[in-house]
Amino acid sequence: MRDVLAELMAWWEAGETVGVGTVVATFRSAPRPPGASMLVGPDATAVGSVSGGCVEGAVYELAQSVVESGDPILERYGVSDDDAFAVGLTCGGILDVWVEKVSRETFPELGEVVADVEAGRPVALATVIDHPDPARVGTRLVVRPDGEGTRLWSDRATDAVHDDVLGLLASGTNATLSYGPDGERRGEGMRVFVWAFAPKPRLLVFGAIDFAAAVARVGSFLGYDVTVCDARPVFATASRFPDADRVVVDWPHRYLQGEVEAGAIDQRTVVTVLTHDPKFDVPLLEVALRLPDVAYVGAMGSRRTHDDRMARLREVGLTDDELARLSSPIGLDLGARTPEETAISIAAEIIAGRWGGSGERLSGLDGRIHA
Repeated sequence: MRDVLAELMAWWEAGETVGVGTVVATFRSAPRPPGASMLVGPDATAVGSVSGGCVEGAVYELAQSVVESGDPILERYGVSDDDAFAVGLTCGGILDVWVEKVSRETFPELGEVVADVEAGRPVALATVIDHPDPARVGTRLVVRPDGEGTRLWSDRATDAVHDDVLGLLASGTNATLSYGPDGERRGEGMRVFVWAFAPKPRLLVFGAIDFAAAVARVGSFLGYDVTVCDARPVFATASRFPDADRVVVDWPHRYLQGEVEAGAIDQRTVVTVLTHDPKFDVPLLEVALRLPDVAYVGAMGSRRTHDDRMARLREVGLTDDELARLSSPIGLDLGARTPEETAISIAAEIIAGRWGGSGERLSGLDGRIHA
């Protein structure tokens, strides 16, 4: 949803009505994750994607129908691999797609939700996509960590969904939750899809070198909030890193420790250490590798630099378990030479770690493409 919010908001502010299709559950090798959305605008324009092109035509027609009727629909696309081409889902996966009509009348809270997202404030939107009572289908609950938001039809349903949504919001995870008709934990019949609009995950790039500029560029493209940090003011300038959200002049280990103490580091944070200079690397990695929740810590350098670095880190007391969390030399073996190629290598390793990919060629593997 995040990638189509600007277009959705423009139509909403103009008082237009939009058909919105959103992936709410996937099975097997479905190509796009829960939360991926496609809009069908008032001028019949299609924006976004729910399947990478497989079933967009069917969702487009369904969205137009929903706009006319006003009744939301939960539709499943995809059958077996052998028959998938016949229904349009050529990858053989299965998608549950929620299609609804969005306008100022049907979704008056949208403006405030989008304002939170644009300001980087965490907010979640929970929508009832299935319920024994048709009148409950389409009901929305807005959840914020500070307790401000909306409510469902009962305290029991609100409290159950609210508590679970806070957990998803903390990790920035979209998901479909199941309950009894009034929020019963062990019941079934009600399904709720949650968009968790957490702030962007952070990519911390230490070392103001040409490779850092390429990593910042790729990180921004992948949706990270990018910080470049270096202790040398002559190199750490905004003009050298136009794709970074901020450029900080500070000793790397001091900056990272300050961000930890400020609560600005979480389990989605990625740390890349590109300085390959012991006076910067060792104190920085001593802090980074002792953090329990960061997603990734990688350090650039040759094999010789790596061996020297590991010895120095052991000297300052890091354990084997802590050192095992370090990706060094950083990146996957792509044969990269240029800064841009190296940035792709680093990004590939980060993506593989996030989704459990092997980093091997798909042509040499069996099984599902999309985990």
